[in-house]
Amino acid sequence: MRLPEELENSFWQEVIQYEEEKKMPYITSVERRGIQKGIREGLLEAIEMGLELKFGSEGLTMLPEISQIQDVEILRAILTSIKTVNTLEELRRIYQ
Repeated sequence: MRLPEELENSFWQEVIQYEEEKKMPYITSVERRGIQKGIREGLLEAIEMGLELKFGSEGLTMLPEISQIQDVEILRAILTSIKTVNTLEELRRIYQ
């Protein structure tokens, strides 16, 4: 649903004023999804780099599989585990 421009401007002015009064920024569900998407993409890039540095091109073969994971916390666990695992199979156990 789209508001007429004048009403939309008025609405956002009220939201900004409310945020300032309450010291509480309003984050829309769309913004939250965008933030989560950005975090996920950043983690996937870091995982890709970690896999390549630790396991070479063989490590990159896991990337399509890992890229299917949507849960940011699991991706964080994978990234952290790259430092300590010795094999790709050990890493796979983290998320399966």
